[in-house]
Amino acid sequence: MESKFFRFLKVVGVGYKARAEAEGRLLLLKLGYSHEVELTVPPAVRVFCFQAQRDLLYRHRQAAGAPVRRHCPQLQAPEVYKGKGIMYLDEVIKKKQGKKSK
Repeated sequence: MESKFFRFLKVVGVGYKARAEAEGRLLLLKLGYSHEVELTVPPAVRVFCFQAQRDLLYRHRQAAGAPVRRHCPQLQAPEVYKGKGIMYLDEVIKKKQGKKSK
């Protein structure tokens, strides 16, 4: 019996959305660019989107999803001032303080 491995990602930001198509083989991301970003996943990985701003990566082996798991947050890395971007569900972003007003 194969063990299953899940990894949750969240998309945070106004207008940032994600959706899965082609039976979980294609991940379409709207990340504030002028076009949608398409990400084709390997055969051992399935992608599901429960909400527009939360993705679920599902795979049969932990190592099979590593390239997808590494590449998704690089498409829109979390911003340190507002916290917008793609990040893991349990990831905590330490936000920086903006300019201080006098």
